[in-house]
Amino acid sequence: MIYFIPDVMTAAEIAELRDLVTEGSFEDGIATAGSQARRVKKNEQLARSDKNKPEVQKRVRDALLRSVEFRRAAMPKHIRPCLISRYRPGMHYGKHVDNGVMGADNPVRSDIAVTLFLCPPTDYDGGELTIHASYGPRQVKLPMGAAVVYPASSLHEVTPLTRGERLCAVTWVQSLVRDPAKREILYELDLVRRRLHEKQPDAEEAYLAQKSHANLLRMWSDT
Repeated sequence: MIYFIPDVMTAAEIAELRDLVTEGSFEDGIATAGSQARRVKKNEQLARSDKNKPEVQKRVRDALLRSVEFRRAAMPKHIRPCLISRYRPGMHYGKHVDNGVMGADNPVRSDIAVTLFLCPPTDYDGGELTIHASYGPRQVKLPMGAAVVYPASSLHEVTPLTRGERLCAVTWVQSLVRDPAKREILYELDLVRRRLHEKQPDAEEAYLAQKSHANLLRMWSDT
């Protein structure tokens, strides 16, 4: 399932983040691409050696973990340090699937991919994130500060940029619940649980929904 998470970062937070990024240096995105992706990846990324990169990564991680909706959708166990990707006219990222396990020293299973948009959609033309889901392709171009969360197992791409500059943070999550279908059930059951609690907190159905959610999470979680 694809989730859209609004307001992960405020405009002020993004302005500070962009100041750190602007001070930094960028390198060819191929530097962090796998063998398949190297053939189709044409973008730039904040350099691995950039002095501001640890602070940038911390701010993105903190913002994601602060978001209640992100935590409900992703149920994160581990979050990879983000990449800051920049696209300029002519750049794109062709169809690819993310590596199943990332990080040599501290390997993380990439259950979920996350793109956090760091500029307004009016800043650029093209550059849509296209997720090829089972029901067909879904093009994503969100407001500044919003994030999209989707299964990293999906075939996806970024279409060619024709104007302006696209800046985003990209990261991957190992979820407490590996199976995306089970995560979707838990997400929707949690929504029902919360709605029941708001309307009828003492109703038997509210307790049953709470019990079912807790027990399914206990059954399916990988801690």
